[in-house]
Amino acid sequence: MGCGSCGTSKPGGCKSNGGCSTGGCNRLNVHDWLMNLPIADADGNCKVVEVSFKQGSRKEFYRNTTLQYFDKGDYVTVEGIGGFDVGEVSLTGEMVRLQMKKKNVDEFNAEMKKILRRSTDRDLETYRISKDREPSVQARSREFARNLALQMKLSEVEIQADGKKATFFYTADDRVDFRELIKQMAGEFKLKVEMRQIGIRQEAAKVGGIGSCGRELCCSTWLNDFKSVNTTAARYQNLSINQTKLSGQCGRLKCCLNYELDTYLDALQHFPDNADSFETAKGTAFLIKKDIFKNLMWYIIQGGTKHYPLTIQRVKEIKRLNAQGIKPEELEPVDVTTGKPKEIEPQFVDVVGQISLKSLEKNDKRRQQDARNQDSRNQGPRNQDNRNKPAQQQRGQQQKSQQRPVQQRPPQNRPPINRPPQPPRESKKD
Repeated sequence: MGCGSCGTSKPGGCKSNGGCSTGGCNRLNVHDWLMNLPIADADGNCKVVEVSFKQGSRKEFYRNTTLQYFDKGDYVTVEGIGGFDVGEVSLTGEMVRLQMKKKNVDEFNAEMKKILRRSTDRDLETYRISKDREPSVQARSREFARNLALQMKLSEVEIQADGKKATFFYTADDRVDFRELIKQMAGEFKLKVEMRQIGIRQEAAKVGGIGSCGRELCCSTWLNDFKSVNTTAARYQNLSINQTKLSGQCGRLKCCLNYELDTYLDALQHFPDNADSFETAKGTAFLIKKDIFKNLMWYIIQGGTKHYPLTIQRVKEIKRLNAQGIKPEELEPVDVTTGKPKEIEPQFVDVVGQISLKSLEKNDKRRQQDARNQDSRNQGPRNQDNRNKPAQQQRGQQQKSQQRPVQQRPPQNRPPINRPPQPPRESKKD
């Protein structure tokens, strides 16, 4: 979905890494499906606009007190802390009201900041100068933190468009005393410094990357509500507790472990709760796993290594028998390939002398006779062709002899033959 209006050096289709004017490359975008609908009440239309900063990594709501109408992708100048800031309009209209309701933001809050004007060329030039300073400021601030031996990590720096304030996002495990750090950074950069601590998941969302599924991280594209994830979700889904496979790029458990958890919990309601173990004639059987797709429960007998897949009905029946003090002899496991109970293999029985071979011999003779008849039918046309073969060869030789050229003998010197003269013939006249 690359476009030619991208103002960055990123390739086409950069998704969340670019900043095209249409807003199609911003993060956490919301499709305005109400955009083309006619507005019945213009006065009751939502006067709040959603503005994104830092290529969509941060979004805030601003009140539109001007008489101008802003489209998605327009740059606007908004109120900042001690100055102004420049952002990009990401959402307008009634969808903003729905987003505010989702994030518990009051639409009529008097403290909500306002949009000052549409960004001018001078505002945009100041905005670009401030953004170009961010990499150098971030590198220098990390040097200050390293020299002070602070146990923190500066992940991102965002400078206000007017260049008067900078927000430093950092991650830390414990509380950090960064008062001396703020003094050094304020004296070096001539900025008002604000330190904001974020979590590991928020840092991964800001940095971005590719997950193990081959797609962009959910936290950097659409996920904005981070819920706690624990290993219980993996156990419900019969996943092996392997931290290297269950952890994401942030070092925490993957957020996608919660996506199918509700489906598994609904399916597990049909399984018995008190079926972790039961008694059989061979010993105690312990539950290994539950297969919600085939409605099977896998058991293993104590002291053995063989696994027995049982149906839910069979497990309930065995538990009912154990309640009566009965231990079943057979578990009646299910054949996983067919989904039916396995048939008991028949035992060997000596049947020597009980089977007559006359019927088998008759069938064998009948097969041999059929084979001879089939051979005779197949060889008939072949013999006839062999009989006609000599006659055909003879005709071919005669045709070849007729086509041969006649050879003339050379003249020989023979004595002339003396014959008596004959009288002339008389002509007959009528």
